[in-house]
Amino acid sequence: MASDTTTKVLIIGCGDLGAAVAQQLVQSGFQIIGVRRNAFVIDGVLMIQADVTQPATLEPLRAIQPEILVYCVAANAQTDVAYKAAYVDGLRNVLATQVKNTYLKHVFFVSSTRVYGQNTDTLLDESVLAIPADFGGERLLEAENLLQTLACHATALRLSGIYGPGRLRMINLAQSPERWPRQNSWSNRIYRDDAAAFIVLLIQQVLAGDTPQPCYIVTDSQPVTQYEVLNWIAVKLGVASQIIPAAEGGKRLSNQAMLATGFQLQYPTYQAGYQALLLNDLTADAIS
Repeated sequence: MASDTTTKVLIIGCGDLGAAVAQQLVQSGFQIIGVRRNAFVIDGVLMIQADVTQPATLEPLRAIQPEILVYCVAANAQTDVAYKAAYVDGLRNVLATQVKNTYLKHVFFVSSTRVYGQNTDTLLDESVLAIPADFGGERLLEAENLLQTLACHATALRLSGIYGPGRLRMINLAQSPERWPRQNSWSNRIYRDDAAAFIVLLIQQVLAGDTPQPCYIVTDSQPVTQYEVLNWIAVKLGVASQIIPAAEGGKRLSNQAMLATGFQLQYPTYQAGYQALLLNDLTADAIS
């Protein structure tokens, strides 16, 4: 769906996922303004260098007045201080620049399924109360609650583990069975490009007059144990497979609300996603 180029989308945090969202939106004809801590270039995107933890650097955002705001930052450390700064204080600082923006229709906050601290075999969906089990989940949920204070609509996007180009942790781990986790917990994942495409779809729906849900779990269609994924990758790489112990811990997540929007996953299973990554690696090796 093409958009009038006067439609402004402000993306706060143009890292791996944010940049993928920006690139897809540019292809659809949107006017994109991106914010990042350090200097960075994305074709077709007006980039602003700013730090969400430093309110003074965010002053240029007051004049932009976008119709859509996507908050897609990443904490720079796995600490409570870093999570509070990036997700809670950072979001609050950015929202403060848009208080007088009468054009703002929707805010999307990229959160995480880390807000679900439950260990259960039961399939969890958006109707299940999020009960964080650590500081990360608590801070993300605190940030989500800030959305309730807005005059416009807002949606929290709870992404499961992102993988894709450059995110090869499981592939690297599969090559070293001695490093596999002792506990075979349930896991959930979403391919980066699928996550970006879903955000783009929701933006297009907002501009078409629809109102997305306040929250979506963004994950693929196959919750699976870590050992099943590692064994599958190991076999593809010619590494000996391991005995799969019983599932212990973790959680299984439902993506039915996401699919109910009409969204279609390009990589609905881990096999589809990792096959693409492995094929890309082989192609890159052949070229080099």
